[in-house]
Amino acid sequence: MFIEERHKHILDLLTKNGKVLVKDLSLRFGVSESMIRKDLQVLEKNNLLQRTYGGAISIKRTLVNAEKLYTRVEKDIDLKMIIAKKIYKLIYDKDTVFLDTSSISYLLTKLLIQNNKDITLITNMVEISSLLHLDLKLKVIFIGGDYNSFVGGNIGFHSIEQIKLYRCNKAFLGCSGIDLTNGTVSTCLSEDAGTKKAIMSISKESYLMAPNERFKLDGTFNFSNISDFHSIITEVEPDTNILTLLNQYDVILL
Repeated sequence: MFIEERHKHILDLLTKNGKVLVKDLSLRFGVSESMIRKDLQVLEKNNLLQRTYGGAISIKRTLVNAEKLYTRVEKDIDLKMIIAKKIYKLIYDKDTVFLDTSSISYLLTKLLIQNNKDITLITNMVEISSLLHLDLKLKVIFIGGDYNSFVGGNIGFHSIEQIKLYRCNKAFLGCSGIDLTNGTVSTCLSEDAGTKKAIMSISKESYLMAPNERFKLDGTFNFSNISDFHSIITEVEPDTNILTLLNQYDVILL
């Protein structure tokens, strides 16, 4: 096997499993462990993986700061509308629903208003106030707190204390990234992470709104695990490698 072929196989294994071990690769390819270490050094130099003690892990892009909500809403609208429509079908009249701050939540709220859904909506997403008008069956409860323009809503201690006063039967949350090697779900701000935890704690069922790209991204602050969600709602079925990793967790993919 040529070196280039071995490198490709190593990267394929990283995509599938998230990590590789030197000793395993040595046995798989029938070469010395020192040769495998040299392979990993080359791949790391090309920014294709990150070496660890005894092996390597895949590199994922980390989102340090999210774009502001009004910017995110304008991006990939068709993709996000697919997810919003899937969520809409899960919401029934008389439901009490919590919508987290996200561009998908904004589009979903438009659908709820257009169809005059008879639900109670609890949200910390300030921006949806501009969508409301008279004669709606929709009842909205806004969570106060410290407004953050990147998140597009209220987050932090005061928001968390208010969230704890309520109960809902369904909560829909966005995220910055999902790490399939350990199931962690993350966001970009610590205050947002704490707020999301509080939302999940008051809901009978929690749903994760996650476009496929989120499986290739990481936020900075973990707030939950995939197994804590009833379902992950995405636009299309992920590729085979992602599906294989998802099968480790007790979660439904919609």
